[in-house]
Amino acid sequence: MATPSPEDPHANGPNGPKGRMEPTRPATLVIAALATTALAWIVISNFWNLLPTLPWLPPLTLIGLAIFEGIEAYSTRNRILRKEGAGPLHPLVIARYAVLGKASALVAALFGGIYVGMASWLLTQRGVLQKVSENLPQALLGVAASIVLIAAALWLERACRVPPSDRDKDLPRQGRKDGADRAPDDQIA
Repeated sequence: MATPSPEDPHANGPNGPKGRMEPTRPATLVIAALATTALAWIVISNFWNLLPTLPWLPPLTLIGLAIFEGIEAYSTRNRILRKEGAGPLHPLVIARYAVLGKASALVAALFGGIYVGMASWLLTQRGVLQKVSENLPQALLGVAASIVLIAAALWLERACRVPPSDRDKDLPRQGRKDGADRAPDDQIA
């Protein structure tokens, strides 16, 4: 196999292979949560009288997802490390779990921002409006459920990482100059 041309979209870039999934950055989650917090505050303060009572189902769904992802993170990590009693796991399933963890963390940050915006506005209106006490428990549970889901999603994403092999431990992480990252049949142009 020849070395890919510079125009090849699958060629390695300066920071590693293009199209490679990177771990979720905390800054991404914080920015998403802050943006939705501000948006939720604006919406709830302008349309409070038009909004129905907050339902219990979304926070409970977030908790259910967090439980599922926590169990899968524990199981996946044990299977990747080949612990006793843990069967093998197909690599595509691991990739899907990694994507699920990444997506769930972002969705939980968005929901968390919405619930933080609602809860903070409701706390400022406590004693002023009557229906605040009907909505505050759901908003606070939504904040807690979002935090738990973010933690479980990041744990699942981290559990999908494959530990380096003994061969990889002796090599630099990227930019190998000695050709150790090439297959034996690769040709250097």
